Amino acid sequence: MLTLLAVAEGEAESLELLPAVPELIWGAVAFFLMMLFIVKYVFPKANQVLEDRSAAIVGKMEAADRKLQEAEASKAEFDAQIADARGEAARIVDEAKQTAEQLRANIIAKAEDEAAALLDKARADVDAERDRLLQELRAQVGVISVDLAGRIVERELDPGTHQALVDDYIQNLSRAN
Repeated sequence: MLTLLAVAEGEAESLELLPAVPELIWGAVAFFLMMLFIVKYVFPKANQVLEDRSAAIVGKMEAADRKLQEAEASKAEFDAQIADARGEAARIVDEAKQTAEQLRANIIAKAEDEAAALLDKARADVDAERDRLLQELRAQVGVISVDLAGRIVERELDPGTHQALVDDYIQNLSRAN
């Protein structure tokens, strides 16, 4: 402030801004002592703090890399398990399809066997009914032919002659068919 007042009053030419030499020496000694203290105590601690922080950051980065690798390995394992599960599911579905196809084939074969048995039974029933009807027809033809022959001959035939006549007539009809 004195400098501003001196400049304002015109005394600026006689004003020296340099400090006195003893002040400069004591200032330089204080500066070097302060620098020596800073270099000896402050910089090593600051460097140690920076190195510790750097080591902590590197450790955290390495831990993060390990966790990332573990996560990738877990993901790969999970993907493999999913692929295995999908393969197992496909195998189960294929087995179910094969089992269903076998059951279908068994049911169809059983139905065909039952149909064939029913058809055979029906044929046997038809044959039996035809044989029964033929026997009835023989009996009726025999009765009718004996009655007709009796009218024609006007005499009664005995049962043995009657049966022989009927059998002969039926065989002639069978040959004609």
